[in-house]
Amino acid sequence: MFLERFIRYIQFEKRYSPHTVSAYQSDLDQFMRFLNGTENEATAQEPAIIHPNQISHHDIRNWMVDLMDQKLTARSVNRKMATLRKYFKFLLQEGVITENPTSKIRSQKTPKNLPVVVEEERLTQMLDSGEIFTNDFTGQRDKLVVEMLFGTGMRLAELLGLKDQDINDYEGTLKVLGKRNKERIIPVNTELRILLGNYLELKKNQQFDNNSGALIVTSKGADAYPKLIYLIVQKYLSNISTQQKKSPHVLRHTFATTLLNNGADLNSIKELLGHANLSATQIYTHNSVERLKSIYKQAHPKA
Repeated sequence: MFLERFIRYIQFEKRYSPHTVSAYQSDLDQFMRFLNGTENEATAQEPAIIHPNQISHHDIRNWMVDLMDQKLTARSVNRKMATLRKYFKFLLQEGVITENPTSKIRSQKTPKNLPVVVEEERLTQMLDSGEIFTNDFTGQRDKLVVEMLFGTGMRLAELLGLKDQDINDYEGTLKVLGKRNKERIIPVNTELRILLGNYLELKKNQQFDNNSGALIVTSKGADAYPKLIYLIVQKYLSNISTQQKKSPHVLRHTFATTLLNNGADLNSIKELLGHANLSATQIYTHNSVERLKSIYKQAHPKA
């Protein structure tokens, strides 16, 4: 009962994305199964209902230890703890509990990993070569996916949520629905505008039976889905990069780092990325510092 109320709260009142809601649901289900001792059982049986007042910080700490014993990364454990904090904060506000059992839980220390990016020049060369992407609908759709992620810095969910009508060709902009249902306008460069026009014409000529309003669709005209975008990005980044991580978010990181390296100010990058605060954007300054160090070591005789 309490879990369902919380899920409805974040879904309809907080308007979290379906992906986020699903992650919260999964974390909470896993926690409840741990409390019931059924987390490792291959059974469809639902865990017994435990009143939140019966849950102590010892239970939460024991789950944290169990997760670490399963070799989950500190980042993954912290994410699950963040879910519990949100859940118990909600219960406290609703008057279901009088004390928050997560108040004594401390986050695990995580290494400060720099954002993974691909080399700007190689990525640009691939997109401009005219040899990598075929001229049919699928090839141009794939090129649009890569160009959109690199050219706008939008998130995967934002790309999947784009509709044909979100494109303003006259203004050269896109309207994006970001986290917390916040809209933002992103400028589109000339090459991307042309590619969008060509893609929309190809899409129209396919005469798909279904009338999907989504901008990015499958070869059969259905709404694109996350795994498809991942496969597209991995396929084409494999042509220019040997690094293990080749996700859509890598192109978002590359977008931000490219802007910063070419003189854009942090506040402008923050607005383009749709970050809620500047601290989330500042991580890209570390990439620029590392780049300067590399240049210094190569160019200075005493480096």
